[in-house]
Amino acid sequence: MEALIPVINKLQDVFNTVGADAIQLPQIIVLGTQSSGKSSVIESLVGRSFLPRGPGIVTRRPLVLQLVYSPKDSKEHRSAEEVYRHQETENLSWNPLVQLSQTVFSKGTINLEEWGKFLHTKERIHANFDEIRQEIERETDRMAGSNKGICPEPINLKIYSTRVVNLTLVDLPGVTKVPIGDQPEDIESQIRNLIIKYISNPNSIILAVTAANTDMATSEAIKMAKEVDPDGRRTLAVVTKLDLMDAGTDAIDILCGRVIPVKLGIIGVVNRSQQDIIDKKTIEDALKDEATYLQRKYPTIATRNGTPYLAKTLNRLLMHHIRDCLPELKVRVNVMISQFQSLLNSYGEDVSDKSQTLLQIITKFASAYCSTIEGTARNIETTELCGGARICYIFHETFGRTLDSIHPLVGLSRMDILTAIRNATGPRPALFVPEVSFELLVKRQIRRLEDPSLRCVELVHEEMQRIVQHCGTEVQQEMQRFPRLHQRIVDVVTQLLRTRLPATNSMVENLVAIELAYINTKHPDFHREAALVSGLLKSTDGLVEEHSPMYRQKTPRPTSTPHIPAITDGHDRSPPSNESPATPQVNGSPENKAMTPQKPVNLLPEVPSHTSRKLSDREQHDCDVIGGRSDHTTYQKCNTKTVEGISMMHLNQMGDLVERLIKSYFYIVRKSIKDSVPKAVMHFLVNFVKDNLQSELVTHLYKSDQAENMLNESEHIAQRRKEAADMLKALQRASQIISEIRETHMW
Repeated sequence: MEALIPVINKLQDVFNTVGADAIQLPQIIVLGTQSSGKSSVIESLVGRSFLPRGPGIVTRRPLVLQLVYSPKDSKEHRSAEEVYRHQETENLSWNPLVQLSQTVFSKGTINLEEWGKFLHTKERIHANFDEIRQEIERETDRMAGSNKGICPEPINLKIYSTRVVNLTLVDLPGVTKVPIGDQPEDIESQIRNLIIKYISNPNSIILAVTAANTDMATSEAIKMAKEVDPDGRRTLAVVTKLDLMDAGTDAIDILCGRVIPVKLGIIGVVNRSQQDIIDKKTIEDALKDEATYLQRKYPTIATRNGTPYLAKTLNRLLMHHIRDCLPELKVRVNVMISQFQSLLNSYGEDVSDKSQTLLQIITKFASAYCSTIEGTARNIETTELCGGARICYIFHETFGRTLDSIHPLVGLSRMDILTAIRNATGPRPALFVPEVSFELLVKRQIRRLEDPSLRCVELVHEEMQRIVQHCGTEVQQEMQRFPRLHQRIVDVVTQLLRTRLPATNSMVENLVAIELAYINTKHPDFHREAALVSGLLKSTDGLVEEHSPMYRQKTPRPTSTPHIPAITDGHDRSPPSNESPATPQVNGSPENKAMTPQKPVNLLPEVPSHTSRKLSDREQHDCDVIGGRSDHTTYQKCNTKTVEGISMMHLNQMGDLVERLIKSYFYIVRKSIKDSVPKAVMHFLVNFVKDNLQSELVTHLYKSDQAENMLNESEHIAQRRKEAADMLKALQRASQIISEIRETHMW
């Protein structure tokens, strides 16, 4: 199981190269309040003094410390090549022949007891731990400033030694309350957020450090640990400064867990005092003094406390924790490999042959555009209708329902129909339904179909333009890679659609004009309605014969005008009898003389009484003069009941008939337009664009002089591809490292 910690260290190194926090590796997080002894505990574990020391806040950046056990016979971490690189960087005038016997074995890692390496200094070896302290101070000042500021960017340090156990520690800034120096006012929340970020990692072990000369119940470290680990499954408490407790008190209750129980245990240690540090007291001497103090003060629990026991406990906890986390870690790495492989594929390969790449993109776009229209695209949109489905919806739902909503008689009142009938007959009374009035009225209604048809063309044109943004994920990724090419493709498609729009509109207008050019009253669907005209006229003639016996005489005898009063007198006697008195009336005056004054009287002035429209004063006066009302009052009274009923009934029936004919023919034309407009749009616009899109793109893009510039990749995509490639390489390396672990290593 000892091999597990080096595996985690290797994984840490791999992911440090890409600066990624996506993989949460098992590690020990050291937290505590300011000056609680965190750095002293870490130095005791290492066995060397290498951390910056002093009053106030000293640790101002997270320090990721990897302790690697490297015995003298280890060939994995000791190499002469590191000596050559180190000497080359230190002394440019180094002569390997002269220095070989003096430096390789005296200063190289082969015979070194311990040395350190920083990630930011690459492979440079630091055999002097004072240099390590100075490098930490320089790197801290470089990122966090020189006046007590903090920085969340970690410093990575790896220490190889023959006297350490394999551990991965993270030393965090101590919790503080009051800002000093150039620290911001929210320094407490900044440090707290930084600590929470690290200890929230479920794969981490929390090492909560608390000084023994403070009340355990007020420990800030224990409190923060409980916030993220309420069950205490990954929290280990360390009580420092046992030798500084007040006289007459001890920490036996605290160390035994009677005050605040901690599931993984509580370990007490004795640190070097500030005077010991000034006197340069070694770690070895400090450990001896610690063992002596524990044996004297706490003899019963001395073996379960102290720095050596803490190191072994941390090593054991970390190994078991890594063993528990490793299966999930392996799954996580494999999932991320798949994700980043897909991400890298989405960015595409580097462009080597720009002409070939341009032609491939044009072909791919044209194919995706046509597939979106035909509904054969790989990735079908599920959130909204697009492409061919949207065009179908426009044809049969939007356009079809709009035509169905147009009533055949919209904007056409009964008065308009009757007026058109009278105007179409000119000075002659209307005995039959005039075809001119029917054609005028039905054409007026057919013209209402033109605007919805043109609107249908506009909607399809808009959808064809919108397909450019919905024609496949792969194509869209290529467009993001080459923004200039994307813009040019959009311009070409827009221009192609714009050139086809006038021809399509013209064809749709012609379809309506064709219907207006010839009103086919012999249409098979219209013939049945047209046959009603003769039937209605026959019924009207029968009605006239029933009420007007004067129309039965075919050969009237001509008489002179002075007999008109006799006709009027005869009509006065006609109501009480239905026999011969009618004969003298007809024989006494010509037929045309008798009928002419009656029809205008009943047709013109009486029609408005059945409508909302009233005649003007002039029209009313003309009708009165024509009807002879001024001089023939008695004559009008006699004929009002009979002739008025006949004429109004006849006129209303003609109005009903015209309405029925208009409806019938309008339905025929609407059905034709509903069928022919979508066909025209498909032929002149949709299918034409599908068939000619690729040739247009090749003509305007592939043969242009700007083909090279259009394939200049955006810097954003290039940067993201590089990051994805680096991360994928790191994940593949991590997967290889994890796969090297055998089952025997985990037990």
